[in-house]
Amino acid sequence: MSGLTRFSVNQMTVRQLSLPELAAACLDLGVGNVGLWREPVQEYGLEATAKLVRDAGLTVTTLCRGGFLTAVDPVERSRALDDNRRAVDEAAALGTDTLVLVSGGLPCGSTDLRGARERIADALADLGPYAEQHGVRLAVEPLHPMYAADRCVVSTLGQALDLAERFPARQVGVTVDTYHVWWDDTAPAQIARAGAAGRIHTFQLADWTTPLPHGVLTGRGQIGDGSIDMREWLGHVEKAGYTGPIEVELFNDGLWARDGREVLAETAERFVRHVTG
Repeated sequence: MSGLTRFSVNQMTVRQLSLPELAAACLDLGVGNVGLWREPVQEYGLEATAKLVRDAGLTVTTLCRGGFLTAVDPVERSRALDDNRRAVDEAAALGTDTLVLVSGGLPCGSTDLRGARERIADALADLGPYAEQHGVRLAVEPLHPMYAADRCVVSTLGQALDLAERFPARQVGVTVDTYHVWWDDTAPAQIARAGAAGRIHTFQLADWTTPLPHGVLTGRGQIGDGSIDMREWLGHVEKAGYTGPIEVELFNDGLWARDGREVLAETAERFVRHVTG
């Protein structure tokens, strides 16, 4: 299928496929880019995964995910930093230069959003230089505000950039994900801000469909099924200078219940029709 040069399928979109099945399906459909997740990579084996994607000629666009850096307890913070260093090592071994960070929610019993964000900054000061030494950039991902309490206290691109700009762009930038920023009328200006500084480290797509499912995590809709104008957001990032891969990351129980190869083919077709076509 033509028009897929920049298309990257995030592994979670077709999580029902094993890594070998995903690699084979990508080869059959002419998909050259994948975004991987740490848990299935660890299950299959880091070295085995690196060999698999290399032999298949696939480019790993991102590794998800690091982060969860808001703990107050010193032991918990030390564990989180150690885990993020391992994530950097894994990203480097897989040949990707981008580790996506989901920053973490409020610690149990806390209402201190500002303090939580400062602890993220403290962690980035430690992790940024380590990542740079390994050829990896950290991409802070703002999540929709409905996740602020339990998953990510960074809710807007402005907040993400306020953190990232404390560090060199070669160490820390941002993830622009349509699912999380489409509602924010300040986001286009923040994309321009990020682009001017070379801080758009990855661009991800998912549509917004309602009603949201129970627990909301699996509400990321198939491209073209929801409320987001994908071409408009592609225009924003391209105007800001971003020319890299465009990763489709869908968490959706309905898609996961279907044949994974069928879902991948559909996602590729939707990408061409609604994004680049």
